[in-house]
Amino acid sequence: MDVDSQPMMEETILVGDDLMMGPPSPVIPPEIASHVLEGVDLCDGILRNLFLCLQINDIEPFCQDELALYRQCAENRDKVLRVRLQESEYKLGSSMPIDLAKERITQLEAEATSFERHLILASGAEGIEGFRQRWSLHGRMTDTKKRLESLKQGMENRKKEGHDQPAKPSTWKRWFLW
Repeated sequence: MDVDSQPMMEETILVGDDLMMGPPSPVIPPEIASHVLEGVDLCDGILRNLFLCLQINDIEPFCQDELALYRQCAENRDKVLRVRLQESEYKLGSSMPIDLAKERITQLEAEATSFERHLILASGAEGIEGFRQRWSLHGRMTDTKKRLESLKQGMENRKKEGHDQPAKPSTWKRWFLW
């Protein structure tokens, strides 16, 4: 078989900006971080290896394996974290005292509105810095809206199942918000 008759395959060299292809990593609120992060591979070892490779080699083309491994790990981690974030908000909506759940809804709506406004302002920024601002703000706005949606679904589920009755003193839970 002649090597020249094989179709050519282009080689792609990854750079740091390739890590910004999908949405940014979700921001985990401190009050639910322990539940959301439990058992998730945070990719810290792979990231440490990537930084070490960059420190030794000084340029990205010599760290292709580390870049590819980190990108794959970060994508998987972010998918898991987004699902867990939405599940946590749903659980909060279905079990949290109604007044606190309504406050949380108001807070998340305010955050989403703030991100939308900042995104509008960032649309005037040019170049790569403007792109990075819009990329980050859009990701955070989308995540916040999905969390809000999950929280509202949890509250609707509570209403359907009749969980609106006040809790008995023996089943009180402590709620930590901000």
